[in-house]
Amino acid sequence: MTKQELVRSITQSLGSIYPGYEISALMVRVTLETLGEVAAAELLGGGEVPLPGLGKLKSRDVAARKGRNPRTGETLDIPAHKAVMFAACKDLKEAMKP
Repeated sequence: MTKQELVRSITQSLGSIYPGYEISALMVRVTLETLGEVAAAELLGGGEVPLPGLGKLKSRDVAARKGRNPRTGETLDIPAHKAVMFAACKDLKEAMKP
């Protein structure tokens, strides 16, 4: 799904849920962009970002380690860094089971 398709889908869904309100694609796009900015700031600060019905985005520390360039076989030192992790909620995990 592209960003444009996501915006269109959310706009249509909200329009059917709230028929008395005029919800534009611009409002949805700006909301999604703002969500991204707020989430990034929270994660950079070491916090968590809840995504209702989906799960949580969490910031975690990754220890330094040795790696290998698969093309050349050269050994590399990978420095410690922070990474973003997604933890799915229980309902989503259950829904994904076959």
